[in-house]
Amino acid sequence: MSGTRDFRAQDLFFNRCIGSARAALLAAALSQTGLAIAALPPVPVPPENPITESKRVLGKILFFEEQISTSTVVSCATCHVPASGGADPRVATHPGLDGIFATPDDIQGSPGVVKADTFNSFELDALFALRPQVTNRAANSNINAVYAPDLFWDGRARTTFFDPESGQIAIATGGALESQCVNPPVSSVEMAHSAMDWTGIEKRLQRVRALDLATNIPADVQAVLNTTRSYRELFRQAFGDEAITSKRIAFALGTYQRTLISDQTPWDSFQAGNPTALTPNQQQGLQAFLSVGPQGANCTACHVPPMFTDNTFRNLGLRPIAEDNGRQAVTGSLNDRGRFKVPSLRNVGLKRTFMHNGQFQTVAQVMGFYGGVRNVNPNPDNRDPVLNTVNLPPQQGGQVQDFVSNALLDPRVRDQTFPFDRPAIFTSPGRIANQATVLPNTGVAGSTGTPRVVVQSAPMVGNRDFKVGLDGAKPGATARLGVSTVAPVNGRITPQSLFADTTVGASGMTSGVATQFWPLLAGKVNNGQVLFAQWFVDDASAAGGQALSAVVRIPVFCGSSGCPSVCSMSDFNGDGFVDDVDFVIFAGAYNELEVPIANVLGDLNADALVDDADFSSFTIAYDSLICS
Repeated sequence: MSGTRDFRAQDLFFNRCIGSARAALLAAALSQTGLAIAALPPVPVPPENPITESKRVLGKILFFEEQISTSTVVSCATCHVPASGGADPRVATHPGLDGIFATPDDIQGSPGVVKADTFNSFELDALFALRPQVTNRAANSNINAVYAPDLFWDGRARTTFFDPESGQIAIATGGALESQCVNPPVSSVEMAHSAMDWTGIEKRLQRVRALDLATNIPADVQAVLNTTRSYRELFRQAFGDEAITSKRIAFALGTYQRTLISDQTPWDSFQAGNPTALTPNQQQGLQAFLSVGPQGANCTACHVPPMFTDNTFRNLGLRPIAEDNGRQAVTGSLNDRGRFKVPSLRNVGLKRTFMHNGQFQTVAQVMGFYGGVRNVNPNPDNRDPVLNTVNLPPQQGGQVQDFVSNALLDPRVRDQTFPFDRPAIFTSPGRIANQATVLPNTGVAGSTGTPRVVVQSAPMVGNRDFKVGLDGAKPGATARLGVSTVAPVNGRITPQSLFADTTVGASGMTSGVATQFWPLLAGKVNNGQVLFAQWFVDDASAAGGQALSAVVRIPVFCGSSGCPSVCSMSDFNGDGFVDDVDFVIFAGAYNELEVPIANVLGDLNADALVDDADFSSFTIAYDSLICS
């Protein structure tokens, strides 16, 4: 965090959360700087999860941590981007209830992980095959979400937060943020393989270096990471001891998201007494927005200032209820069929899609919908009667559009400045140089066409979850992955090494599919190395008896904490030493013996066992004591 403006923003946040005798002085200072006096109420904080700075920073780190996902490329921040109003700037299509793409029930959702089984091996998805799965609803904004009693479009993240592991009540009321954030990490569509649970996630965090995949890390986070990259230590700083639990992960993420308060819009300034904060057109739009009665727009029936939502659930008749019954799935009430949460209009001008199914792509389209909503009623079942009061003729619609798109836009959100600042995560557009890419015009067709090569994970030194998939190969064939440091010639590489033979799946979810696990261990791959990989599939129908997949270019890089050493892999608590503390941690892992692939601390050679080979590697590091 840098600059006086950032300092004031942080100071204002803590003033509003925990109270301060400096409130009057702070308000006076803000009025001189052009920042609005906040129109929003104090941030509600559940007593079970009080705000602390160490917990806030840990939550911020976890929010951007892609290594939580089994693909290593999805974090909370992947789908929630401030510059897109806290929602997802990416547009991906889910085919909807009919399972057919390019039909009216299609949904614009968020891409997640390629489907994977219990052991993180690729398997075919009925809708997306071996491509990233897509959520069946659009991502809602997490900005100002703290004010909502229940979260998600259907409100299934309830105010009472239950510890995911013990099932006990952890927050009696006001815990919707905590309830919300424990869903995606174990979702087999969004972030996880089909058998991932919280024990697995906790073990993942034990063995990775915090935010290693991120670059351009914000100053407040970097200051903490300069002291440690160990999640054990970060949890100790936040909670008093090194235990990593699902409850604590939720508490940290909830704490961070309580800082994401957008209250510095032109409207906030206008409300604070600045008559020039809104343009004349926006002022007319505001008047139209606030107008009620038979001739009024009646926008405030649902979008109530200062939140610009009433946090209710309503059915707009957008699509047939059979496609998605919304709130009814949570409450079981017939009266809730087809109802979805009323979203806040703050920062709506930054969003990429609108409505629970992403049906509209511009605010103008939304205004057009409301402009005709009294006359067009294609899906009347349980449609909210409030829509019959909406009156938004074209001229007023344009003024209201200007108001909601611009007057409710917080420049800190748009510009991603504190508290909405963010690092460059691995999947950011600016990180393309670090991402594996499939080379065009490579491969050799076989009996089923040219097989596809699939890589989703990050080629970072130390990534034990790196893997290369094969799709569309001859079912039941023998295949092997070849690797070379030399670029392909005439569509194929000359392998300098080959992995062991594997059998392509012959039926069901693995038909034509294979997975090669390739832990990128320190000492096996090097920073800056560019590797080329290609599948070779025995197929008598192919030229030369072998079908070849396309070639994937793999640029190996080291994380933001630097290149790991073989020794540092044994520094389990991240304190720079391999000592008795690490021995105790290793002994606990050693007792597990057999573990899921690449899942736990102690499996130093990533062979899915914590055994004598790992013990030998650990003792070598233990004897060296200091790891650099």
